[in-house]
Amino acid sequence: MIKNNAMFIRRELLTRLCSQLQDGGSRELIDRIPLEMKPRNNSHIRCCVHKDRAVLKYKLMACLGFSIEDETDELTPLSEYVKIAEEKQGISDVRLTVVDEACLSCSPGNYVVTNMCQSCDGRPCQVNCPKDAINFSSGRAQIDTDDCVNCGLCMNYCPFHAIIFTPVPCEAVCPVDAISKDKNGIANINHDLCVFCGRCFEACPYGAVMEKSHIVNIYQALKSEEEMIALVAPALYGQFAATPEQVHAAILQLGFDKVVEVAEGAVITAQKEAQELEEEILGNPDKKMTTSCCPSYQELVIKHLPKLKDKLSTTKTPLYYTSEQVKQENKEAKMVFISPCMAKKHEVFSTQVADYTLNFEELGSMLAASEIEMHNININPKKENLEARVFSYSGGVTEMVKNYLMSEKNLNNTKLSGFSKENIKELKALALGKGEYNFYEIMACENGCINGCNTIAKPSMAKRQILKYSTNN
Repeated sequence: MIKNNAMFIRRELLTRLCSQLQDGGSRELIDRIPLEMKPRNNSHIRCCVHKDRAVLKYKLMACLGFSIEDETDELTPLSEYVKIAEEKQGISDVRLTVVDEACLSCSPGNYVVTNMCQSCDGRPCQVNCPKDAINFSSGRAQIDTDDCVNCGLCMNYCPFHAIIFTPVPCEAVCPVDAISKDKNGIANINHDLCVFCGRCFEACPYGAVMEKSHIVNIYQALKSEEEMIALVAPALYGQFAATPEQVHAAILQLGFDKVVEVAEGAVITAQKEAQELEEEILGNPDKKMTTSCCPSYQELVIKHLPKLKDKLSTTKTPLYYTSEQVKQENKEAKMVFISPCMAKKHEVFSTQVADYTLNFEELGSMLAASEIEMHNININPKKENLEARVFSYSGGVTEMVKNYLMSEKNLNNTKLSGFSKENIKELKALALGKGEYNFYEIMACENGCINGCNTIAKPSMAKRQILKYSTNN
């Protein structure tokens, strides 16, 4: 799913990087990627081609697993970062990094007078400005940004709607106010507030918000003698025009030894949540329960709505149960979770239920670099489908939980799809004991995991395909 051109650029960077990593050639060839993508004689987006190349370099740093803050010498080539990444041990955190060179292209949020200004005699914008920040020296209203306090009264009073507010896209979409521009005009992410929903990552029109990657370490592991097992999120089966069997075959062609569906763990999650619901909630009018599958929602509760902790299901996530089963059977294997979002990546890094993660964009780039086309893989589809794949869309968790309830007699359920202002408001009310339902399914992304920040297909198409491969005909 492409929302802006910055996504095309990010995916091209990833694909070019994957091509170099899989070939195992000279690391120095990675240094040439920014030059190849922005030749000297081509048009440039920013002031010059050199700044465009600098932005691409810093985006590649994130793809190699580094924060921009890790740079100590601007002359350090990308090839050196590849070497450092290959030598790194253990799991790094999932925190986002902001490419300052790209972020500076975005202006701070403020009020702007458009050419719709009629220079009217009434001048209500000027009369009602509490800081005298508006003048008409040029024949139409002008706002002095040094004096303006962004109160918005001028916009409210203008009869021609000639004054508008230009927001900072990442700030505007963050549901928990975890990102803001500093005095230098660069966005800073407060990781103590961040819930890893990825909305800033999606919204930034310059692609300045980047996600750190494990792709170097994954290619290393694939070339080693270690057994590599891919744990696949249910949402993946809605991303490509291919059957689940073709998806599995393509992943195996990348060098993985085995593919395990996280939908298998989702069955256990559904069973345990149903049991918890029956034993603790149903029949007790004073008790309510919310689902626990979305790590971003868990972070929201921990960091912002602690009064909801007693209403958060104690059941573990599908990834946890799947990982537990795989570890019992394959003690020495390395596990890579293929994820639709950075919240699930955070779950991996914080709980170590897997060794590495790949998001859907990264997987797509690996396939493109290897010239693997899923739909052309000749493999017979199985007759049985996994019903728990429905966990990937909004409403699917409830659907599965209901299957394991002895009775729905006292069940009064609803779903909150996405961290919209309305849904956050309802969660705050629930924290105060004002919710009207006793079972809430909550997902950070509208439409569920099929619309995670790293998905590549439209949610409507993805849901149709998930339904096709989650029911037995």
